[in-house]
Amino acid sequence: MGEPTVVDRLASPAIAWQDLRNPMEPERPEQRYADELLQKAVAAAEAMLAFSQKEVDAIVEAVYRVAYAARIDLAVMAYEETGIGVLEHKVVKNAWASLLVYEDIRDLKTVGVVGHDPRAGITEIVQPKGPILALLPLTNPTSTAIFKILICLKSRNPVIFSPHRAARKSIKETVRLLEAAAVTAGAPPGAIQIATKPQKDHIEAVMRHRDLAMILATGTGSVVRWAQSSGTPTYGVGPGNVPVYVDRSADLPLAARSIVHSKTFDNGTVCASEQAIVALREIDGRLRELLEERGGYFCSQEDLAKLGQVAFDPVNRGMKADVVGRSAADIAERAGVSVPEGTRLLIVEPAGIGREYPLSHEILAPILAYYVVRSYDDAISTCIAVNEQGGIGHTVGLYANDERVIEDFGRLMHAGRICVNQPTTQGAIGGLFNTLSPSLTLSCGSGGGNITTDNISVSHLLNVHRVARRRVNSRWMQVPREIWQDPEVGPEEIRRLYNRNH
Repeated sequence: MGEPTVVDRLASPAIAWQDLRNPMEPERPEQRYADELLQKAVAAAEAMLAFSQKEVDAIVEAVYRVAYAARIDLAVMAYEETGIGVLEHKVVKNAWASLLVYEDIRDLKTVGVVGHDPRAGITEIVQPKGPILALLPLTNPTSTAIFKILICLKSRNPVIFSPHRAARKSIKETVRLLEAAAVTAGAPPGAIQIATKPQKDHIEAVMRHRDLAMILATGTGSVVRWAQSSGTPTYGVGPGNVPVYVDRSADLPLAARSIVHSKTFDNGTVCASEQAIVALREIDGRLRELLEERGGYFCSQEDLAKLGQVAFDPVNRGMKADVVGRSAADIAERAGVSVPEGTRLLIVEPAGIGREYPLSHEILAPILAYYVVRSYDDAISTCIAVNEQGGIGHTVGLYANDERVIEDFGRLMHAGRICVNQPTTQGAIGGLFNTLSPSLTLSCGSGGGNITTDNISVSHLLNVHRVARRRVNSRWMQVPREIWQDPEVGPEEIRRLYNRNH
């Protein structure tokens, strides 16, 4: 056989990523480690690039089935290792991250031609991005790993995991199980990896590696900013100081039931959980009763001060890590606050919103601020203030049956997700109470320092190539020259002006 043609070489996956490092540059240990991980990932990427849609779908289905079967065991591991949240709710998270995510992406076409518009002459062809680094949080460790593995495999992108140090054991087991399932179904070795050296300089070397295509950063603001500073394209998340307005037109029993269910789900560890209720004075009394019936406890101003000291760090201006995902009873005991038996949610009434009011900030625990306002305009202003207190671009909740109110919130709130008449935890992550893409990476747009407001999923991990066939714009061709060029200025004068300025 003769030498391969240019077309043969360009069609080969081997040209996708290349080593461009200066061979004379000394190699550091962390760089060697990053090279080892990316070498395996690049080889996997080259193999996956040649997969058919049928092969991709078989691998994704096999991984989903193993993840769903292991949902309880992995939840137990995460619960025991991290010590936060609610065991039963972690099982639900794993089931959601496997079953609902799989159902959402199952029929997506992610190989070859995905669209053709004969009239416009545009054909869309998708290709994978390349090796991806996935940063995983403490709050949703196994479920986020399942979610990211599924969307990466569906888009034919190898994934390398960097787990939170306090959840390494459960994440490592999740990756081990799903990597074995993927390889058995036909995925190449190296398609799913986990960083075994969690030191910051080693992970940073991976982040900055020339062969890494993208970072999926789910975690704290500092983690997302760290990833973004690497120079590698990053899909990140933002904080979610979520306000929830309860309007006079709302179904109050539904609102109370949904809010308590959502804010206590896994002890409030999801960033889209409610952080403040904003209620009109005319419905305040009835809403309080309904919240108390559901296990909410309205704290005194003395209790508020004690809880603020336990839950909020004034130096770092953020929640204290040791209250994240703890139960209401546990947090109350730490603060020296006496609560009735059966209390599920601590409801506090700050006198304002801002730095001097600790519990007006995001607290990923069953602590919920409560504001009573006199008017609808005050309600809008209060929701905006809470949102701007550390949750811009994330999520806003709304209980109303007045379409004008819904339209106002859609127009005025700076939030990527406005959840109407539904729990914001489950509403924002999608797939249960609405048709948003199920996702555990909720981007917050420019307000949250992100590049999109989307629920990150498969479409964000694909490069779309567009074949544009000739379609002449006859309207432009028919425009007389004197319309777009001053008739008093001819070609010679344009050239003279150009030469003078240069």
